[in-house]
Amino acid sequence: MSLMEVLANVLATASILLAGRNSVHTWWTGIIGCALFAVVFWTARLYADVVLQTFFVGASIVGWWYWCKPGDRAEKDIAHTSTRALVWIAASAIIATCIYGTLLHRFTDAYAPFADSSVLAISVLAQLLLMRRRIETWPAWLLVNTIAVPLYASRGLTLTALLYSAYWINALIAWRHWLRLSRPESATA
Repeated sequence: MSLMEVLANVLATASILLAGRNSVHTWWTGIIGCALFAVVFWTARLYADVVLQTFFVGASIVGWWYWCKPGDRAEKDIAHTSTRALVWIAASAIIATCIYGTLLHRFTDAYAPFADSSVLAISVLAQLLLMRRRIETWPAWLLVNTIAVPLYASRGLTLTALLYSAYWINALIAWRHWLRLSRPESATA
């Protein structure tokens, strides 16, 4: 376990806990943590995760702007995603996993290219849902964490695997919290 992995996990954990609490500070802590994780995953030959961390840095900048920008309060409230959008999202994740996994398998020395690619694809979609404050971000993060824990453990990223186990629990708690926040009576409180 390297100092870089420890620092990446500390900042990523702060970001994830802040997201669960619906705090705007999730974004800047995520930017720094994801930049550090990109380096950690590069050395572990988890290339899809390097791409994912790069995406997270950019998405966190956009998310930070979106959550802070002035505008209609209703468009920033926690809400559900339509069934039609969820079907599209699931199909996109499956297609992206197959395409990127095939590319990694064929052209790199990637370890577990399809598991790594599924973490990438589902995380991108979960992050987009988080940026728009959609409740369905949390079940998506549960799926990501379910795949990521054994993947990271298999690469010797023990601390990261343990923390992703804790993130799994956090996603359950955050899902419940966001459901409570999305109720009309909590919006007026």
